[in-house]
Amino acid sequence: MVKVAIDGVVQEAQPNELLIDLINRTGVSVPHVCYHPQLGPVQTCDTCMVEVEGRLVRACATPVANGVRVSTKSAKAAAAQVEAFDRILSNHLLYCTVCDNNNGNCTVHNTTKLLAIEHQKIPFRSKPYQVDNTNPFYRYDPDQCILCGRCVEACQNVEVNETLSINWEDPNPRVLWDGGSTIGESSCVSCGHCVTVCPCNALMEKTMLGHAGFLTSLKKSALSGMIEIVKGVEPETGYGSILQVSEAEEAMRKHRIRKTKTVCTYCGVGCSFDVWTKDRHILKVAPEHGPANGISTCVKGKFGWGHINSEDRLTTPLIREGGKFRQASWDEALGLVARRLSEIKANDGPDALAFISSSKCTNEESYLMQKLARAVIGTNNVDNCSRYCQSPATAGLFRTVGYGGDSGSISDMEKADLVLIIGSNTAESHPVIATRVKSSHKLDGQKLIVSDLREHEMARRADLFLHPNPGTDLFWLSAISRYLLDNNLANPKFLDQWVHGLTEYRKSLEPFTMEAAVRVSGVPGDTLKTVARMISEAKAVCVLWAMGVTQHSQGSDTSTAISNLLLITGNYMRPGTGSYPLRGHNNVQGASDHGAMPNMLPGYQSVDDPEVRQRFETCWKVKLPSTKGLDNHQMVEAIHEGKLKAMYLMGEEMSIVDSNANYVADAFTKLDFFVVQDIFFSNTCRYADVVLPGAPSLEKEGTFTSTERRIQRLYEVLEPLGDCRPDWRVTQDVANHLGAGWNYQHPSEIMDEIASLTPMFAGVNYERLAGYKSLQWPVAADGTDEPLHYTKGFAFPDGKARLFAVSWVGPTDQPNSEFDLHLNNGRLLEHFHEGNLTYRTEGIREKTPDVFVEVSPELAEERGIQSGTWVQLVSRYGQVRVRALVTDRVQGRELYMPMNSVESPVNRLTSSHTDPVTNTPAYKEASVHLNVLPEVGESPLPRINPRFGHPTPQNGVEVERKWKRPDYTPPGNGLVQLQTKK
Repeated sequence: MVKVAIDGVVQEAQPNELLIDLINRTGVSVPHVCYHPQLGPVQTCDTCMVEVEGRLVRACATPVANGVRVSTKSAKAAAAQVEAFDRILSNHLLYCTVCDNNNGNCTVHNTTKLLAIEHQKIPFRSKPYQVDNTNPFYRYDPDQCILCGRCVEACQNVEVNETLSINWEDPNPRVLWDGGSTIGESSCVSCGHCVTVCPCNALMEKTMLGHAGFLTSLKKSALSGMIEIVKGVEPETGYGSILQVSEAEEAMRKHRIRKTKTVCTYCGVGCSFDVWTKDRHILKVAPEHGPANGISTCVKGKFGWGHINSEDRLTTPLIREGGKFRQASWDEALGLVARRLSEIKANDGPDALAFISSSKCTNEESYLMQKLARAVIGTNNVDNCSRYCQSPATAGLFRTVGYGGDSGSISDMEKADLVLIIGSNTAESHPVIATRVKSSHKLDGQKLIVSDLREHEMARRADLFLHPNPGTDLFWLSAISRYLLDNNLANPKFLDQWVHGLTEYRKSLEPFTMEAAVRVSGVPGDTLKTVARMISEAKAVCVLWAMGVTQHSQGSDTSTAISNLLLITGNYMRPGTGSYPLRGHNNVQGASDHGAMPNMLPGYQSVDDPEVRQRFETCWKVKLPSTKGLDNHQMVEAIHEGKLKAMYLMGEEMSIVDSNANYVADAFTKLDFFVVQDIFFSNTCRYADVVLPGAPSLEKEGTFTSTERRIQRLYEVLEPLGDCRPDWRVTQDVANHLGAGWNYQHPSEIMDEIASLTPMFAGVNYERLAGYKSLQWPVAADGTDEPLHYTKGFAFPDGKARLFAVSWVGPTDQPNSEFDLHLNNGRLLEHFHEGNLTYRTEGIREKTPDVFVEVSPELAEERGIQSGTWVQLVSRYGQVRVRALVTDRVQGRELYMPMNSVESPVNRLTSSHTDPVTNTPAYKEASVHLNVLPEVGESPLPRINPRFGHPTPQNGVEVERKWKRPDYTPPGNGLVQLQTKK
């Protein structure tokens, strides 16, 4: 620690801590407009000038030094602060009372008050630019822009989409998108970082405009007149009196604007933020305090909430009669469900029923679903959609290191010297995680290797991009492991101390020579050796992987090979190292954690362990089944075989997200009784006998568990719409109509029960998760959690990891003369999976209106295809009609089709082949024939899609260019010592 005197009071600080952070921490009031703790020094506003040992410096860019004396209020410092802020006001038309941003958090308003500004010395000067309204979600008003550069810094160095810049050399600087494009036709991905950090109303959510204030919905002409009146009285009254009026109006807003913390309902990153609402109108999403995301969001988390108030929400139960659905009361629907489930159980036994929980519902809801299956019905036939994506990664980690979750946190990905991404389009599937990797790669020298079939954004940013043959990752990974061992590039000390099975593992690697790897994978030998050297030379390596690995017939074995590689190089047990299977849905980790699996009770406790069962039986006061139940894939087979008669499915669009969708849909028609619980009448609901209306995440309380094992609370933002109910309450109602006698009054009581039965969650409770607090499992009884796994040993009885031998089998469903093209599939940034939620947000639908199939330029030339050509894709299992998009993201005879369609779902083309260890479908192993149809339409991606933009990468806001302007002089008579970024 070092000691610094702030205005005569000695304070302790961390070495190299920024002076502004110390000042803010100690409660001293110093203006700062451009500085934001999550952006670092931007240095454009000059308002944070303080005097240090007689010199004026920017507090935001000056590190502390032991023994220095700092004056924040000296005459010299105060004059510089006021002068700097006066320049800011010359760029900003101050009209707070009629501004939608007048909500107590406007930095310009608050700084005007802090400095007691009464009059501007430099008058406001309008800029010669129009307001840009071309983005569907936010607008930019140049006349309100103070040129602080926060938005540029956030875009360039936090989000790293590198769209925004400021033309400092122009006589009238402004923020630019792609160097001068309209926002709507730029590379802007609508992540919202820029809007979140804007300190005034220059960048604002369109959902705020005309809604936040009491006077802001007035016509523009009326507002302009009011602004002129205020400007007219300002010379006589001063800003102080005017601000009092705006503060009174701002205080009135507090009675009608509600700010509620929640956790994002889309991918598994676990972003959390405040949702601002006025009645049922969502004003905006405000991220700042989230432990996983901070100020970051993606387009879905920031703006993709149109589904909440969608007109086609399910708000009452539905019962099928005569081939049609009619509305029903809850009592009637629940009575029918209980009667039919009881009848089938009595006639065919409990194992004739099956239950599927949701990766989008809360931990508490998945817990109740598996409790309903086991304790009320008496079957272990329960699963969740991790079967479709993450089960192979979990299996690979259970085999080798003992826990089926990420080794560490997102912060460890940032700290790594080398990140290896395999089979993950991270920038689109897990965009906020991608921002952390992109930022570390850009600013901190982190190395990046990407292996994928497509040259997506992360591949284009990589130091090394591998394009292996489809389904061959296991082979080249194992070959690299052998090469490292054979060439003494492994970590023998780590292996000796922490790992079992090296001898057997080395023997299993005999077939995986470099020569064989080149032949099988198609990756050049020199490239594979370069990968091996980069891994061996890096001090800390993280591997990120996703469905491009797990959704193969050897997904579990490939995940195992990844963990084996990390073990032989000693890349566990330390910050910046480890395995990171990126969880796809917001709570796919939590659904499995809390027992929605056919072989595991909550906390991955085996159903065949008598001691574990006894604990649950004592609490639940029932006898539990001891044999493994059916998983999702086996349930479908059992329906076709006539063994499974009834199914209760919660919150999953199984009819089009399961592989070989036609086969799955056909199975649903054979069920004697089918209950679907959802927030919309999905495609799967068409097959149901009863549809129960659940509630989306904004309408309930509970917890989600993210990809980094982070458990976070979500709070009720809005009351449930119509007569729908939170899913935990619906499941309890079903159980009680079956005679269970449950009496949970709040999800916190469910979590208390979970903690009492599950050692992994022993210390989890709602008090420890209050607000933005979070815990990363395992959580000891005293509340101690584990952000980084394995610091003291691996999760096996002896504390040692296990190398697990795998062998090569090869992918299924290979191309032949008839089905001559390989079809890959996956996500898009804008949509989540089939788009049940995201298509209901108009702006997202505008940017990405339909599904398409990506075709390489060479294949397009060969077949006479252009963007917009309709094609028919035919596989061994089905066919779809879709428009082509010609792009160099794919190569040769490989196609890529996103999931974002209900009308033409890609899973009509995929097979029933699975990974034999987990029964996860081999979605990524599909071969198709392509028929070119005579119709040619417009491109499936409109010109306003950000993929057509042209980013302008630069080193942040590049404030040095501002300092070189002839009209710039540092405030305070030029005595400032300019600081530059390191």
